Formats: sequence, structure tokens, C-alpha cells
Amino acid sequence: MPYGLKRFQQAEALHFITFSCYHRLPFLETPDPKNLVEGILEQMRARHGARIYAYVLMPEHVHLLINEPPSILLAQLLKAFKQITSRKLRGDHPQFWQERYFDANIHGEASRFEVVRYIHRNPVKRGLVTSPEQYNWSSFNHYATGVRGAIEIESEWTARLRGPLIAIKPR
Repeated sequence: MPYGLKRFQQAEALHFITFSCYHRLPFLETPDPKNLVEGILEQMRARHGARIYAYVLMPEHVHLLINEPPSILLAQLLKAFKQITSRKLRGDHPQFWQERYFDANIHGEASRFEVVRYIHRNPVKRGLVTSPEQYNWSSFNHYATGVRGAIEIESEWTARLRGPLIAIKPR
């Protein structure tokens, strides 16, 4: 691990994760690899009980806002995800993903809102679309409509689907 790089996992915080394609090449430029990445991310989310709060798949990188899954370290989940997707998408390239990833702990509603907004505005900022709802490979449309996409997003919509919490009265 590089000098000074610290990861604060198992801190019960949300994590803003960014990882890039090898040499920042646009391996995710077309729909097929993005659809495959979404499918595998959803499988990993469901298998390990992770909660994804926001995501976007850009042509050469991915942003995630994710919790720490209860059954596996976040670093292990990301490693497994990258290995599975790389095997399926690498083709004749030496590797598909850069080895490292950026991880920032996010605390509080204001910070969470800011990161979700940043993630959803990324395709607009890059000039891929003129508004976030036009981009198919992000969680924006779930937030706007409540309709479930390829990946289950942890939001007020999914919380409502789970129903109200039942309080147990002490005896």
C-alpha cells in the first residue's frame, strides 16, 4: 500500500468509491459492457447484503456510494467484482481495471446528498447528455421516479417497499 494511504473501513460509514478502467481507457463506452457491469454489481450487492445509494458507469470509470456490507469487507467485495467483470470483459487487453480505487468516507445527510448529486451530474458535466435523466447507466432515474433499474438502490422508495418498522413494546 502506498505511503500515507489509509482506508477507514468497518467504520459504519458510507463510502464514495471511484475506480477506473485500465489506463483510463473507455472500455465502458458502449451499452453491452455497461449492462454486464450493472448485472454483476447487482448480483454482488444482493449476495453480500450491500446497499448501494447511488452509482454511475462512465466510459472509463465508475462511481459508487455504498455501505459496508455485513458479510464481507468492502475491499474484498470490490476485488471480487473487479475480478469477475475483468474476466468477462478484458478481451485481449492486459487488464480491464486499474488496481487501486479511491475511497472517501461519507458522514451525514448533507455530505451524502452532495455525493449523490455529484454522481448523477457526472454524465452531464462530461457532455455525454444534457440532463441526468437521459443517461441510462446511473441511479438518477430511480431517485426521480422510484422505478427499480438494473441495480437496487437504497432510497426512500426502497425503504417504503420494505414497509414500516414494527416497534416492539417492552413488557
